[in-house]
Amino acid sequence: MCGICGQYNFGDQSPVRLADIKAMMDSIAHRGPDDQGHYTAGPLGFGFRRLSIIDLALGHQPMADQEESVWVVFNGEIYNFQELRSELQSHGHVFKTNCDTEVIIHGYKQWGDEVLNRLNGMFGLAIWDVRQRRLVVARDPFGIKLIYYRIAGERLYFGSEMRAVRATMPGKAEIDPTSLNLFLRYRFTPSPHTILKGVRKLAPGTKLTVQNGSCQVSRWYNFKPEPFSPAKSTAEAREELLAIYKDAVRRQLISDVPLGLLLSGGIDSGLLLGLMNLNGKSWPTYTVGYGSTYADDELTDAAETARLLGSKHSSITITKSIFQEALAKIVLALEEPIAASSIVPMYFVCQRARQDVKVAMVGQGPDELFGGYKRHLGVRYGAMWAKLPGWMRTPISSTVAALPRNEMLKRGVNSLAISDRMRRYQYVLSLLPEGQVEGLFQDGLLPRGSGDTILNSWQDMVGLMESTDELGGLQFLEMRSTLPDELLMYADKLSMAHGLELRVPFVDKEIVEYVERLPANFKVWNGSRKWLHRQVCSDFLPESILKRPKRGFGVNVVDDWFKGAIDNKMADALRDDDSKIYQYLRPTAVKELFEQHASGRQDNHKILFSLVLFEEWLRVHEEPVAAFS
Repeated sequence: MCGICGQYNFGDQSPVRLADIKAMMDSIAHRGPDDQGHYTAGPLGFGFRRLSIIDLALGHQPMADQEESVWVVFNGEIYNFQELRSELQSHGHVFKTNCDTEVIIHGYKQWGDEVLNRLNGMFGLAIWDVRQRRLVVARDPFGIKLIYYRIAGERLYFGSEMRAVRATMPGKAEIDPTSLNLFLRYRFTPSPHTILKGVRKLAPGTKLTVQNGSCQVSRWYNFKPEPFSPAKSTAEAREELLAIYKDAVRRQLISDVPLGLLLSGGIDSGLLLGLMNLNGKSWPTYTVGYGSTYADDELTDAAETARLLGSKHSSITITKSIFQEALAKIVLALEEPIAASSIVPMYFVCQRARQDVKVAMVGQGPDELFGGYKRHLGVRYGAMWAKLPGWMRTPISSTVAALPRNEMLKRGVNSLAISDRMRRYQYVLSLLPEGQVEGLFQDGLLPRGSGDTILNSWQDMVGLMESTDELGGLQFLEMRSTLPDELLMYADKLSMAHGLELRVPFVDKEIVEYVERLPANFKVWNGSRKWLHRQVCSDFLPESILKRPKRGFGVNVVDDWFKGAIDNKMADALRDDDSKIYQYLRPTAVKELFEQHASGRQDNHKILFSLVLFEEWLRVHEEPVAAFS
């Protein structure tokens, strides 16, 4: 796990200045405290900061083959590198290290860009082909690792974090109003957009190729889920899924440094601990919570899971004041505003884990893969709803619309009337309808329809989803958009802020590709979410854990802090007409959202938290200025 950066002057081929590469490297020093390296050759420069995990002595980067015909900088882990190494050796390739980076080099020499499809892992990487004068920059299939980039004046700049690219930008950065609209509608900014004008991020499973003076972004990961034929029986699917889980966890436990687990009170990290126990015992586990103040706290549940499964458990408790005081530095670490209320607990649990270990597993992924959210129930049973006659649907819809504080249910019901598949999914994932979000903006700032830009981001996946059912199509998008650009994004940034590598075994390529071929009834069955996943969990976890209600880190806490809080520091940011957000947004529209929420008429805590995050982001990034269209 590392941080990478680079520059390629592909137009005039002028030499790269080493000082510029070093400035980019310095901006991401927190990602790699163990080692650093750089490579410059005329118009190309690579920079590297290393957090040593595998082959501690010989994993130095940038790395080249013996002829120095192919150079690589790489952030991440390749879990099947040993198998690939053996295959490449059978083709005559000679290795000088035991590092996974070298597999990328020889794999590219053997297979070209097709090496990307052979890698099972998480990566943001760059390959420089000296003989062809060709640069390839790529992001892994599900976006566990990030690549930001900027193209200006026929020069390409890229890095693992936006700050590396920002280090090359003269003057003040401008906020992109379209991206701000996307953030307020979805809680994150979907790839390839970022909050700043001129800065992009590669979408999961895509690559940027630069050759002969031109740049091209294309999708390299084109897996198209086809239903199993013949269909899997329940027993067969359960057995096969368990075997794939075991293999994935075994692969991802490889490490030359101490490794632990971020443990919540839920079934996903509990199953992960059970699977880890097949390969060792007494793993260090870590959890975070809010203590006895909140009934939905996970500290007790996580401690009980740790006791039952025999881990060495540590916990940390944060308070409302800690939450508020830490928000600024967490927003700074994130670089882009991400309005997930679990960002604060994630920051502190990573901080605690890093005191003991250098690598930690985390149980993200099953909710998106198996239908763990309330929205998945609506999508799963939406087809049945759509078949009801209009005289039955209309009164039910009216009743749902009148319910207070049930915005997710309302979005699910309303989306069923949308005939276009991608727009249905867009509506399900939106915090607020398009018109309501656009109504927050100052006049003249926002291009019309900019909130629909996410549909363009999804366009190259439409053909890959043709054989999926309605639920499977939404999950296909979630695995390639909402999960990487929100949850995995903040997991990477907040763990690396402490020099901790996070691994997500349930987002293993083999697991995702298997589950995406299963029908909806294996995921949501008879109203039960994550059904097949729960069947596998029952082999490892007692009934007491399986029956625990799903808890979201911090969601209820944040909601409580907003509702009716007269002296709330976060709420004050929305009430103050001098707040920075009002350079872009209308105070009356924002205050109306807050009053609706405080009175209990609407559940607006998600959009309100998004607004608070944006205000905090503006305060810690004082340089951005408004960009009026």
